[in-house]
Amino acid sequence: MSDIVENFKYLSQSLEFEDDRIKYDRGDGVIVNVMMTWENPIMSASAEYVCQNGGDIIEFGFGMGIASNYIQSQSINSHTICEIHPQVIEKAEAWAEGKSNVTLITGSWVTNKDELGTYDGIFYDADYTSDLLHFSGSVTSLSKSGTLLTFFNPASSSYNYLQIPVDGYDEVSVDASSVDPPPDYWNTSQKIYYMPKREF
Repeated sequence: MSDIVENFKYLSQSLEFEDDRIKYDRGDGVIVNVMMTWENPIMSASAEYVCQNGGDIIEFGFGMGIASNYIQSQSINSHTICEIHPQVIEKAEAWAEGKSNVTLITGSWVTNKDELGTYDGIFYDADYTSDLLHFSGSVTSLSKSGTLLTFFNPASSSYNYLQIPVDGYDEVSVDASSVDPPPDYWNTSQKIYYMPKREF
């Protein structure tokens, strides 16, 4: 995972915001898509899962706000969002205006860990910075008994890059999304996303 952080140099990148994606040019001929609208079914399923028990929800990574909107549509008490990239923070701050149950933690969540509590639902979708390296060792301290966790799974069901033990995977169809996944994006020949599920 340290190679991922080093290769992408995310925080120093100038992001481009388009209607269907957030992206940046890594400078070595590689265009990195940070988030795309075809992920809607993934974000919907993830939000529904972590919000099953209501209560307090934490989301790592705001992105395009897709998952945030789905979380807000659920019956929850509070919604904490951790976002580190300055340009995305601006988008998240605008989105959070008028939402009384939203707390936005800006900058490194590891540095700001004292501001975090324990949560009934946890959704992690924040790659590319060194904070990623701390999540596996921190997730238990963020959890209550019965907390539901999922995290973005960039590959097949057998690949768990965060190395967090899971209880299983739900298969989520991405075939109905308005923008199909790029042909070289993980296991999209099946148009199936394997959503990891863990109950603490």
